Amino acid sequence: MSFFSNFFSNLGASLWMLIGSERAFTRAKPTFGQFVLLMVVALSSNILFAWLVATDDSYFNEQGLISYLVWPVIIVAAGIIIAQRSVNYSLLFVPAILWLAADTLLVLFQSGIQFLENQGLLPYWLGSILPSLFLLLFVWQTTALLLIFAKRFGWPWWERCLMLIATIALLVVWQKNTISQPIFKTDATQTLLDEAAFYEQPAVFSRTLDSIAEHKQGRAEWYFLGVAPYAEQNVFANEILQAKQIFDGRFDSAKRSLALINNPNTWGEYPLATRTSIERSLVRIGERMDSDEDVLFMALSSHGSVDEHGEPIGELAVSNPPLDLRQIDPFWLKSALDKSGIRWRVIVISACYSGTFINALKDPYTLIITASKEDKASFGCTDDAELTYFGRAFFAESMLQTDGIIEAFYAAVPKIKEREILMGFEPSEPQLVVGELIQLALPELQKSLYNPSENSPLQLPEGVIDTKNSTQTLTAPPQ
Repeated sequence: MSFFSNFFSNLGASLWMLIGSERAFTRAKPTFGQFVLLMVVALSSNILFAWLVATDDSYFNEQGLISYLVWPVIIVAAGIIIAQRSVNYSLLFVPAILWLAADTLLVLFQSGIQFLENQGLLPYWLGSILPSLFLLLFVWQTTALLLIFAKRFGWPWWERCLMLIATIALLVVWQKNTISQPIFKTDATQTLLDEAAFYEQPAVFSRTLDSIAEHKQGRAEWYFLGVAPYAEQNVFANEILQAKQIFDGRFDSAKRSLALINNPNTWGEYPLATRTSIERSLVRIGERMDSDEDVLFMALSSHGSVDEHGEPIGELAVSNPPLDLRQIDPFWLKSALDKSGIRWRVIVISACYSGTFINALKDPYTLIITASKEDKASFGCTDDAELTYFGRAFFAESMLQTDGIIEAFYAAVPKIKEREILMGFEPSEPQLVVGELIQLALPELQKSLYNPSENSPLQLPEGVIDTKNSTQTLTAPPQ
């Protein structure tokens, strides 16, 4: 019983150490048995934490255990030096026991936080600072140990500084080693392009473009172009493919829709999403549609890009290793749309900071929907997600439950905001911008979209087709 009593006494001593109190020395029970027990418990705690932060494709790495044990061995060596210097051999295991006990408590605390993060129960801002927080806790426990020994032996300021510098240097070396050899490790893999996929891709793109149906006279027809240009996460491809499926299923656009996807699982099935493929797709759609009567519905889903200072730069991320691809910026996208000859446009952008695209894209004939304001992040683009918060609320729910695109937007906004607030995120504030002419024409344009069986001739409001220089109407989302 005294053995376990000493164990809990050592845990209490570590708490005194963490607040810089010398009472840690009176509570510590520095025996070899306690050292071994705390070594096992601390190692087990670190294995638990490593498992919580590990990815699904990681495996147990024995070298990681050795990497972790390097630092306790260094502290034991420091205890030997301190015991010899003070001629007090009862201090031999004190540094190691205090450090291991503190490491156990702090790592268990970190494991609890990481578990909540894995369950999606932490606010977005807290999840983003967790690595820095965990590093700070580790530095704190080592610095606190150094501090109480400096107080105990009355080390002069210059000796404290030297010890602090040496400790930080050793910590840096040790940390680099543990990063390269974690307890649960994932082998770095290089994305390789299969030879068959390489030669198949031009044929896939050609077949996709050839499959786009010609316009039928006398009614407005909708053409769908979906773009998922970021290959490292499946959520973007899933979102565009589900949006295409929803559009084709409800709005009978299967022969007038195509998807451009960057994903290693779809190389042989869908054309790649690049600036070149987007331009050529827009040109082909422009050739097949009637510019006066037909509408393009273009959906893009990706990450928004930021600079080194975390400021939005107005680009959508384009990635598909091993290819080196150019990013999508709003001015290029506007130019590609104009060159295609497509007049009526509905552009939906699901990405962080997607509001940065509005000013470049807006014109009298365009309706623009973005998942966020220009300075706001949007959410839900995690590895295990099927759809982003925006994509689920707008495409999967509101587009199926309403009889208009603007109505679908207004129905989706409160759903998105409610989920963001529930998860502790700052609301993304999705945006809607409607050009004056498309706002007038939309009721007629949507008749064939939501009532495909109706075959009456298209009659747009007088003057809409021929008017070229109208101002834009900005419609702000409800708050």
